[in-house]
Amino acid sequence: MSFLKRLQTTLLSNRKTVTKNGANYDVKHVRVYRWDPEKGEEPKLVTYPIPLKECGPMVLDALFKIKNEVDSTFVFRRSCREGICGSCAMNIDGKNRLACLTPLAGPKQTVTVYPLPYMYVIKDLIVDLSNFYAQHRAVKPWLIRSTPPGGKEGLQSKESRLKLDGLYECILCASCSTSCPSYWWNPEKYLGPAALLQAYRWIIDSRDEGTMERLKFLDDDYKLYRCHSIGNCTRTCPKHLDPQAAISKIKALVESSPNKVMSITGKKAAAAHSS
Repeated sequence: MSFLKRLQTTLLSNRKTVTKNGANYDVKHVRVYRWDPEKGEEPKLVTYPIPLKECGPMVLDALFKIKNEVDSTFVFRRSCREGICGSCAMNIDGKNRLACLTPLAGPKQTVTVYPLPYMYVIKDLIVDLSNFYAQHRAVKPWLIRSTPPGGKEGLQSKESRLKLDGLYECILCASCSTSCPSYWWNPEKYLGPAALLQAYRWIIDSRDEGTMERLKFLDDDYKLYRCHSIGNCTRTCPKHLDPQAAISKIKALVESSPNKVMSITGKKAAAAHSS
């Protein structure tokens, strides 16, 4: 039995009806952001009472119950239900999380669910991720090779392979990027933690031959240097990755790259010549 299945079984078996100060803790109130652009109404929060004994253990189960039994027009993204696809990322009780991995049970009687923050909302909990995916594509998340393969595999040592741990596991849920104030302020210019984490994953891949090209692309006041090491990205990552550390390592590589040294030298020479 998988860890997630064991967790769900435990949560279901431990649920009891408890009343305190007149409140029924066997019922969870799920307060959800609702907005339909076609209706021309203002966004609103709608509260739905969810009987815990009639619902699965996760927030995603409650959202399914709302859609299937209360209001079929309610929409949200979901796919694997196992914390692998990243589709159900949303803001739950003030923190970006995966709804499929967030338990519904807890001390609070009300759970509040918003779409990912500072993103254009398409409808209800669905946001427009076009810009987010374009930024991921911009860092060229694939091997860049100029050497012909010659009919052989691109092998790498065990040590080189271990360097990719903590990087390749990113599921592109956008939780980290949408928790970053720098990304809120400059979403069109700053690549964001998710894209930069993936950029570093390919920069340090021993099979890749595009390191200097990648570093030159990232050497930009906005693409890379809008990161101020606030750390929200690392704290919110549902896969427990560390985008902040990856970004710091990219900065160090950019600063020590020959392209950067030549650029600085050229700027100094130009300044001296103009004076």
